[in-house]
Amino acid sequence: MGLFKKFTSIFSPPTTTGNLYPIEVTCKRCGETITGSVNLSNDLSIVYGNSGNDYTYFCRKSLMGDGRCFQQVEVELTFDRNRKLIDRKIKGGKFVDDK
Repeated sequence: MGLFKKFTSIFSPPTTTGNLYPIEVTCKRCGETITGSVNLSNDLSIVYGNSGNDYTYFCRKSLMGDGRCFQQVEVELTFDRNRKLIDRKIKGGKFVDDK
């Protein structure tokens, strides 16, 4: 049984430890609510500023619904050096928490 568990763990997707930033948007074309997430350990790209200690993180995600329409909603997120959200932009939809 130990060999079987080891074999299946090789092909299983990695589990996350709560290091995810959730995204919830609404498609402007069909109105479908689409959810996604950003892995704060793997999905961010570093953007250096003018000095070596000045940097932020950037992530761009394209989200698509379950099949009602194939419109992609593009989200651009900027995080500070502590991986806290400081700016967000969206094309093709709106954020659910925007009123």
